[in-house]
Amino acid sequence: MKRSLVNKLAAIFLLGLALPAAQAAGHYNNFAVSVYVRSYEVREMRDLAWLKSTWDVIEAQAKPDKIYLETFRDGVIPDKETIAQAKQFFASRGVHVAAGIATVANERNRFQSLCYSTPADRQRLKEVVEYTAGQFDEIILDDFFYTNCKCERCIAAKGDKSWTQFRLEQMDEVARELVVKPAKAVNPKVKVVLKFPNWYEHYQGLGYNLEAGAKYFDGIYTGTETREPFNNAQHLQQYQGYLIVRYLENAKPGANGGGWVDGGMGITDRYAEQLWLTLFAKAPEITLFDLRQIQQKIEERGRAPWQDQHPSFDFDRMMAVPPNGGSPAVPATVSRAAGYTLEQVDAFLGKLGKPVGLPSYKPFHSVGEDFVHTYLGMVGIPFELTPRFPTEAATVFLVESAAFDPALVSKIKQQLRDGKSVVITSGLLRALQGKGIEDIAEIRYTDRKIAVKEFGGRGGGGAPVPATASTQAAIVIPELDYITNDVWMRASGAAAGIPYPLLLEAGYAKGTLYVLTIPENFGDLYNLPAQVLTQLKSVLCRDLFVQVEAPAQVSLFAYDNGTFIVESFLPDPVDVRIVVNGRGNKLRDLQTNEELTGQADVGGGGRRGGDERRVVGSQGSAKVSFQTQIKPHSFRVFQCEP
Repeated sequence: MKRSLVNKLAAIFLLGLALPAAQAAGHYNNFAVSVYVRSYEVREMRDLAWLKSTWDVIEAQAKPDKIYLETFRDGVIPDKETIAQAKQFFASRGVHVAAGIATVANERNRFQSLCYSTPADRQRLKEVVEYTAGQFDEIILDDFFYTNCKCERCIAAKGDKSWTQFRLEQMDEVARELVVKPAKAVNPKVKVVLKFPNWYEHYQGLGYNLEAGAKYFDGIYTGTETREPFNNAQHLQQYQGYLIVRYLENAKPGANGGGWVDGGMGITDRYAEQLWLTLFAKAPEITLFDLRQIQQKIEERGRAPWQDQHPSFDFDRMMAVPPNGGSPAVPATVSRAAGYTLEQVDAFLGKLGKPVGLPSYKPFHSVGEDFVHTYLGMVGIPFELTPRFPTEAATVFLVESAAFDPALVSKIKQQLRDGKSVVITSGLLRALQGKGIEDIAEIRYTDRKIAVKEFGGRGGGGAPVPATASTQAAIVIPELDYITNDVWMRASGAAAGIPYPLLLEAGYAKGTLYVLTIPENFGDLYNLPAQVLTQLKSVLCRDLFVQVEAPAQVSLFAYDNGTFIVESFLPDPVDVRIVVNGRGNKLRDLQTNEELTGQADVGGGGRRGGDERRVVGSQGSAKVSFQTQIKPHSFRVFQCEP
């Protein structure tokens, strides 16, 4: 049979397979949903029967709007005929088709990268890009666009530079000369998007250049998978799934295309948790990685012990309700868990405004107190992380990584002269010693470590407050020395009856500098008593319209229109106290329509005379507090009302 006739028959067969389940794109109101397919599975799409049966299950259990077909991974390159056939199949289903490239030489060998000091690998990448741009109008680079090669060529090319500097420069050139330029030369209208992995603190160490990515590429994308927070070599806490979307959005405003979660989780509701955290950050698209993983049957995965008390992910309801009115005879897969989760979030997401939080500055290519923001986010301090110094902010939060800015002390001083507040961590204090921070206050980071078990604080006049809480296990903190009556302790931990600073306060010009002591083990932030966390949040979160008083591992997500989300990552129900400032006397649960009536709040403690501030919202009302409960690993969504 002639090839042209074979192609015609295949097209007719393909159309016949696609028509019964064809759907229009744009299935969700507030975001798009994509599925990523590795080159291995793209190769399998030459079998149309397999493709139809596979996609029918996914399409019935989730509602994908878009699919990424990968053209390279581990040297695997699907042929043009298979790609064309797959494109036609998905187009006939109303699914937008884009391409993906994983620039990895051997994923199984510790994610071995291509060697960009080797002419053959450079030519290989250029040819893959040209091959892909010739078939697609959109390309996303999966999170292997880095180099971890230390071959003799790379060692010689590096010379006296650090590996970080060498790799940043090399990947900057690779981005321009081997990706963007070749792609545009083949297809001038192609959109090239660079996806960044979840390990945002360490991008620069492998040449993953966020600054250049925001400059050269048409868009960027965010890896939001955090997987399990404990016994994880990456130290990724759940809050990072939200934080990293905001950081990349601020790196290139309006160009962050979405978040990316993989399905390789043992517990289904932990997978769902990653999806909704990505969407809480207002990601415009969420990508499900990958076709292979989301086909796994739910019954083969773990079920959390708190599942029966988990209203934000009703496992039984998800399993009982046939997706899209289909037959329950089809086994539920990971794609069903995704679809169910996305439906729940889509119902309220459009009612939320723009995310707001405590502005925090992390310069491009910086390291220091790695991932500490994600731990602080887990104790109820919402952040808006940015690679540019937020001069407009009333309060700025800075960790050790901010010291990469050589002008940082001058910027801190200017904020204080303008009557604003700056909170720095003990790690940043150590990094800035001898670099001018002592001109603001003579606070010294010592080499001594203190194990504290009791905690207290001070009022606005400096009067001591008796210890209010204690822990069973000691928390080790660095000792900070300071000048009496020039610097004041706002919160402290005690050992042998001696208080040691957890939060220091010092005046400078019209502003106030605070120093937050970070435990030697960041995980010990979770062991701080709720009363201590409330003391810290009364300073760090005071410019927000809402604060949450709760134990650690209860997070807050706030939005500029008076909406907010409180999520508990704890395995048991938790009582929380919500304090709203200037936004009315009632809260409405946007999921259940339940109304909560508050009471006038008289707490909060004093402040140093020159630093008294009260945030007043458009209503002009005072603080109002609400008592409620959050179920295990669940969230509640609230709207402030008068």
